[in-house]
Amino acid sequence: MIAEPNAASNLPSQKENAVHDETVPESAVQNGRCVRNGNLKTPREKRKVREQCENIRRNSSSCRRVSQLQNGKVVEAVTLFDVVSMGKQAMQSVVDDWIEAYKQDRNVALLDLINFFIQCSGCQGMVTAEMFQSLHKKDVMRKMTENFDEETGLQYKKFIAYPWILTVTWPVDKDNEDYPLIRTGPYWKKFKANFCEFIAVLVQQCQCSILYDSYLMDTIISLLTGLADSMVRAFRHTSTLAAMKLLTAIVSVHLNLDVNKHNAQRLYEVEKKRIGGKRTNYRLDQLERKRKEYEHKLVEIQNMMNAIFKGMFLNRYRDVIPEIRATCIEEIGSWIKIYPDAFLNDSYLKYIGWMLYDKQAEVRLKCLLGLQGIYSRKELASRMDLFTSRFKDRIVSMPLDKDHEVAVQAMKLLMLMSQNCEDALSAEDCETLYQFVYTAHRPLAVAAGEFLYKRLLSHEGDEEVQPKGGGKFGASTDQLKRLIRFFLESELHKHVAYLIDSLWDWAGKFLKDWECMTTLLLKNTEDGGEALSDAHESALIEIILATVREAAEGHPPVGRGAAKKILSVKEKKIQLEDCTKITEHFIMVLPQLLAKYSTDAQKVANLLQIPQYYDLDVYSTGHLEKHLDALLRGIKDIVAKHSDMSVLEASSRTYSILCSEDIAIYSQVDHARTELIDELMGQLNQLLDGFWEKAKGFCTDAGETSRMQSALRRVAAFHNTHDLTKWNLYDKTLKLLVFEMEHGSLPVLMILPALQCTYFSLLWQLAAVSENSPKETLVALQRELRRFSQICTCFLHHKEKDVREKAFMILCDWLLILSHQDSNNNEEAVGLLDYLPNTSLQEKLLLFIQEHVFIEEEEESKDLTDEEERKDESCKLDDLHKKRSLLAAYCKLIVYNVVEMTAAAEVYKYYVKTYNDFGDIIKETLSRMRHNNKIQSAKTLILCLQQLFQTHAESQDSSSSVDFSSASFTNMKELARRFSLTFGWDQVKSRESVAMIHKYGYLQRYIAEPLPCRGDEWQPLIWYRNSLLANEDEESSVLGSSGEWSPVGTSKPSSFKRKLSNGSLPETSQTEAALKAPDLQCASQLASATGKSRKKLKSREMHLQEHLPFLCPGGLRRRYCKDEVKTEDVSERGQAEDTTEDVDVDVIGADQDS
Repeated sequence: MIAEPNAASNLPSQKENAVHDETVPESAVQNGRCVRNGNLKTPREKRKVREQCENIRRNSSSCRRVSQLQNGKVVEAVTLFDVVSMGKQAMQSVVDDWIEAYKQDRNVALLDLINFFIQCSGCQGMVTAEMFQSLHKKDVMRKMTENFDEETGLQYKKFIAYPWILTVTWPVDKDNEDYPLIRTGPYWKKFKANFCEFIAVLVQQCQCSILYDSYLMDTIISLLTGLADSMVRAFRHTSTLAAMKLLTAIVSVHLNLDVNKHNAQRLYEVEKKRIGGKRTNYRLDQLERKRKEYEHKLVEIQNMMNAIFKGMFLNRYRDVIPEIRATCIEEIGSWIKIYPDAFLNDSYLKYIGWMLYDKQAEVRLKCLLGLQGIYSRKELASRMDLFTSRFKDRIVSMPLDKDHEVAVQAMKLLMLMSQNCEDALSAEDCETLYQFVYTAHRPLAVAAGEFLYKRLLSHEGDEEVQPKGGGKFGASTDQLKRLIRFFLESELHKHVAYLIDSLWDWAGKFLKDWECMTTLLLKNTEDGGEALSDAHESALIEIILATVREAAEGHPPVGRGAAKKILSVKEKKIQLEDCTKITEHFIMVLPQLLAKYSTDAQKVANLLQIPQYYDLDVYSTGHLEKHLDALLRGIKDIVAKHSDMSVLEASSRTYSILCSEDIAIYSQVDHARTELIDELMGQLNQLLDGFWEKAKGFCTDAGETSRMQSALRRVAAFHNTHDLTKWNLYDKTLKLLVFEMEHGSLPVLMILPALQCTYFSLLWQLAAVSENSPKETLVALQRELRRFSQICTCFLHHKEKDVREKAFMILCDWLLILSHQDSNNNEEAVGLLDYLPNTSLQEKLLLFIQEHVFIEEEEESKDLTDEEERKDESCKLDDLHKKRSLLAAYCKLIVYNVVEMTAAAEVYKYYVKTYNDFGDIIKETLSRMRHNNKIQSAKTLILCLQQLFQTHAESQDSSSSVDFSSASFTNMKELARRFSLTFGWDQVKSRESVAMIHKYGYLQRYIAEPLPCRGDEWQPLIWYRNSLLANEDEESSVLGSSGEWSPVGTSKPSSFKRKLSNGSLPETSQTEAALKAPDLQCASQLASATGKSRKKLKSREMHLQEHLPFLCPGGLRRRYCKDEVKTEDVSERGQAEDTTEDVDVDVIGADQDS
């Protein structure tokens, strides 16, 4: 509320910053209703406020009455702020009403406008105004103050809004800095739009009348300048936005005036030439007056623009609040686009260039969007040479911005620069930008795809040699060759799916020209024209496969995009049309391609993946069975020629897809499949018979061994997707494995497929178990399951590394499947076939991980050539990939409780040390374990740290205390810090886990001589330590009754006075005793702490399966033994939170990312 100038004279007895007796907060709109001061308590105070408000409402001619129904009540808008915020009236009529009020009494109307800006800032206080004409300038400047009265909690601000001195008084809520512009929700979003629209319409409606009265704009500009200098964020933000929008509207007025002035000048020149030598002419005088009037208005407008720019923009574009900086940059971009003759110069462009380096992504984004508006117009881009040369390097680097939206807009800006600025980007710049088509963030990749397509692939963007041959596919052929050349030169051959997905929105037409692609592949040199090289043919086949997959699936490749998008009706229609087009074309062409490239494994493996995207009904509806026969003959020929697993697996999957029982061609394909498998098994049986005849001396020649390996690989590939049980393959391969266990003389390439065949055979038998399966069959299957597990366990110590790794992977998957199988609701089968690893097997699995994953390999310094270095690097990457697969397989066992959860402690020890290689796997394991059981997961963290601390303590000299400055202790502290980050910021969710850690994880109590904690600052730590020690007896009794595994340190406090150098820690539990042994011995006690058996908790495990990212056999459920470890009793509220809460956000490594 604003007191009128004449009312202000009644307040001179008040001190400058004293609280007025009649101080009331002005009306502020909250939740859409007009709210008055809620701090007035007595009826007298409320009556005084009500009377004062009614007087103001009666005296102000600018009051408007707009009713709005909210919450069942009619809310009456009585101020300009209420009308604008409610948005029920057309903005032009609101402004027209205010202009009429201004013409009647400009002081009252201006006070209403001032009150509007104060209220838009969210100020809940009082505004008083007094004329300053009678005051000296020195006194005026002295009164321009802003301070805070701590006694009353009121903030004061005095400033000039010509012709008044305004005093704003409002209560300060330091805990709530909310104001309309930053409030969320559709209402406040609409309010901001209405606020900006009001300012624009106000200037537009005033430009023909009161805009140039040297009163209105002076008051508004001085008001906004005064508010913008405030320390209060709400004032600065609101006034800056208002001033920037005001200047934008004034720039439009300036542009119109400039046009009108030039028109008047031309008319004046024409009229002057027309009258010739006449001295006077009324028309000429009228045009002269009009021209001078425009010039005068332009001068005034220019003064307004300078006042706002120098008084507001130059101070606020560097404001500490990023929203204010973003507003300034957004508007200066608008000024340049609206009136480039005045603003498109380095004096204004430099501010946008400087803010490209801003730390806030919002500000950088506004810079890029403003520059896009400039570079999108060729006539403006041609005048940006100096700016481009100065800031080009910065813009080229911005696609690497950590903010995705900034990166995308930077790429779009570079696209415009490339189109409209000649030679703006060098060839090196373009090569760098092309590679963004391989990025995982799809919007950035699509923007880079547009850049690549328009710059390199399309004819408009490149002036290379046009197609010579012409013909039907001339243009598409040229584009394909360019694409192939780019793909090969990028040396990222495994990312072709990402490349095609990036180009799909821009080059979809020629990427779907499969007829052109296959014509290129089938072309011979005799046909004329330049044939493709072998590398180009391989690349083109990969491109064909990627385009077929993109068209048939209709969603981005794996790793690009969070999930499969939901297709619209139009997209589904296009997808079905593309599938039909793919099927009709490749049904006839694919057999020819397979015949041509039948000897090339890589090409054939890619081509054989195309049939999985067929619409198989086309074979019968189009009477194309002869082409199906040609395809089946081609696949059979390929299987006979190749022993490469990728080719064999692709062939097996193709047969599986074509053998769908619900399509008409099933019988035809099934007959061909049976014939092929009969031939493969016949060859294998013949080779095996010959092998067993010579097995005693094992004098089989190399050729026969090679044929045996190929036969086993072919059978293994088909057994993966087809049930070959009726061919009795299990007995044959099991005999080979037993022979290897006894003699150890088989080649590795024979052992691996034999191991796989045996594994697949048992899986098919396990899947065939039904509800009516006889007990004898189940008992026999149980015996074979145990036998195969023993074989895999034995192979963990095989002399060949490949055999050890394959046995470990199969054993992990095998244990996971057996512990989760349901056997078609046959409870008897579940009881017989259930299998969980014993303590010995868990020790062997853990030892295998330690020796094969976390072992440090010494790097030998060798002088290698570039080619040898590339090969060596490739070998290292393959080896790392194998290690990651081994670790992931073992972590699945931990997460699904196949092995004891405490086994994770041994894995966690390597978290920091191997963060770059395995950090993501270990972090995900920790997160899933916490989601499964927060208390047990936290105890595992404690166990890990306790074991590391015990090892560190034992490594120290017995005569000296523990060294806390050593590298091992520093690494342990870093590991503990990383563990703490995994609990996230929600203290309510992690309360139980953290409290348990505080109780049992206090490592300092194991130190022989406690740290010298003297002084008051150490007293809380001493009290905390004493409370832990004092409560141990009580906690031990509670844990004993609940069946929990006992943490280290559950003995009496006196037992901890024993020094480490005397031998060992108090023997209070099996887990504690395990800490005295080395790591391997510690692992041997994993199961003893929790008992030998577990319970069936299927429903709980099914919830876990929904959230786990690890691969898990479909339709299988987790099984436990009967005596599961009980968890601590949790309140009903805690249980409800645990079942409904999401996984905590894991912030490990946040410090490294920043």
